[in-house]
Amino acid sequence: MVVTEGTLYLSSLAGLYYAWYRDYPQSSFHLFNDTREWMQVDKCGHGISAYYISRIGYSGYRWSGLSENRSAWLGGLLGFAYLLNIEILDGFSAGWGFSVGDLTANTLGCLAFTGQQLAWHEQRIVLKYSFHPTGYAGYRSDLLGKNLIQEMVKDYNGHSYWLSANIASFLPRGAKFPKWLNVAFGYGAEGMTGAMENPASVNGTALPAFTRYRQFYLSLDADLTRIPVHSKLIKGIFTVIGFIKLPAPALEYNSRGQFRFHPFYF
Repeated sequence: MVVTEGTLYLSSLAGLYYAWYRDYPQSSFHLFNDTREWMQVDKCGHGISAYYISRIGYSGYRWSGLSENRSAWLGGLLGFAYLLNIEILDGFSAGWGFSVGDLTANTLGCLAFTGQQLAWHEQRIVLKYSFHPTGYAGYRSDLLGKNLIQEMVKDYNGHSYWLSANIASFLPRGAKFPKWLNVAFGYGAEGMTGAMENPASVNGTALPAFTRYRQFYLSLDADLTRIPVHSKLIKGIFTVIGFIKLPAPALEYNSRGQFRFHPFYF
């Protein structure tokens, strides 16, 4: 486990450096305050990344024979250490910098996993992600993505991040309630064509005056890992896609003071 983890840890960071950071100007180590960027939707992305790296690390340590508590702590430390290295690489990049906001989000993501595992020995509240195309990338494809795959990473207008809570796990043991049914609380934002503010034009082309606003969601979800199935293949698939919030009806309240009902939201 240690050899495999170390190999993946170092090779992935080296690959990231050569694929991304090497082509950008370097500088001395410095800080960068980006807490106001993208209405904090990007910070949710940092949190969920830390959460799942911690979860994967925990599963590997348990498989190798370590105790429950030790695996939970080491999994959380793995998620923190891995993303800390990326923040340090940012700190030496002239175009970015070491972000205390990113570090805080990373830490909260690790604690969200480790805290639940230590307290309940299970994940009752799962962090999840969903995405839908918004059309904003058409105005700034260089920043928000030139195709669907890039938009799923770069276009924060279409990102939604969720706290998906398993209802049955909070009920008394023996309660007759579906063990897979969750209630989900989501956050997103729209109207963003720039990180901190929307530019009036890009390369001489005027952009529409979009209003930036926050969105808060209430929806239903399912924890696929709690569905009883006998096939190891299906169990594996359910585990792999477990970070995705399933499409479902959702109630939205946004910072423009509007309530909206979505019959089918993703």
